[in-house]
Amino acid sequence: MSRPLPLAGVCVVEIGHSLAAPYAGQIFAHLGARVIKIENSTTGDYARGWGPPFIEGDAALFHAMNHGKQSIQADLSDDVCIQRIRSLIIEQADVVIQNLKPGSLERNGLGAQALTQAKPSLIYCNLGAFGAVGPLRDKPGYDPLAQAYSGIMSVLGNEGDAMSRVPVSLNDMGTGMWTVIGVLSALRSRDADPERKGQIVDVSLYETALAWMTVPLSDNLAGAALPARNGSGSPNIVPYQVFSCADGDILVAAGNDVLYAKLCHAMDLPALAKDPQFITNGGRVEHRVALIEILQRRFKALNSEQWLSMLEAVSIPCGPIQTVDRVIANPQTKALDILRTTPDGKATTVALPISFGGQRPPLPGNTPRLGEHNYLLEK
Repeated sequence: MSRPLPLAGVCVVEIGHSLAAPYAGQIFAHLGARVIKIENSTTGDYARGWGPPFIEGDAALFHAMNHGKQSIQADLSDDVCIQRIRSLIIEQADVVIQNLKPGSLERNGLGAQALTQAKPSLIYCNLGAFGAVGPLRDKPGYDPLAQAYSGIMSVLGNEGDAMSRVPVSLNDMGTGMWTVIGVLSALRSRDADPERKGQIVDVSLYETALAWMTVPLSDNLAGAALPARNGSGSPNIVPYQVFSCADGDILVAAGNDVLYAKLCHAMDLPALAKDPQFITNGGRVEHRVALIEILQRRFKALNSEQWLSMLEAVSIPCGPIQTVDRVIANPQTKALDILRTTPDGKATTVALPISFGGQRPPLPGNTPRLGEHNYLLEK
């Protein structure tokens, strides 16, 4: 890039494993921060083994979440090692992020209170499972548990289906994003403070999951019934879902009354656009089953490419249901240049979904070997 990355000069120490803290650390690294990853002395980050596929011994998933970082292999039960980590943080770190089991770091003096007292300018972020307070504050958890507790699983799929989870770790990665948002806000506050005081930031998987559920929770609080399981559809907008064509499926998102009317005319169903039951979105939601049945019969008459061509011609949001390999090969994906390879050529992954001045930050470096940067703790 033509100018320094936004977080150039910021040092982040990541005492994390699995996905949430590592993803936050990965975002910081892409934004230009130096990220020092503290890993378990025996196994390292659990995610190193979360394969196949593997790339030279470490899971592709681990490469995706940890390239461009420095790795220190640390024994957090060893007093000398703890003191060296503490010194490293006090001397060099602007930020600490951690997602170990609650209480783990407090026992050895690396918790938020101890470190922010020793270094008042430090920003320290705890990534928990259920939050810093409440009866579940000490309960461990992974992404699927947050999906179950938050109600996300209760609205997935179709009525009668077995319960399922969103198959990407949206709460882990979302919590990583909230970590970055919270830390950046705290850094801005610190930099505006004449005394340059840092603060403790708390985020969790459950809070992230509740944030994703903002609309269903708000609807229920406003008196709505428990949401139905609408498959690919929306509880608040109709038609806004997948339809089956003669040869496959497409997604159609007619998100307002104007688009709905355009859809009806494009599908040669002009009377449907004027039907009092369906003129407004509220009416379409109320009479969802009847409307979807009519539209579905019509979609079955032509193949998917025919429908996509007709609907795109009148600017109705729509598209195919792509498999992962088709996403990779898609011209739009290629044009965005978002799939990048680490400098050593070993791993290809998704770059930061942000551009500055039309330029996307490059991948920050290669994936570290476990303990590759242990020399950072040497005196």
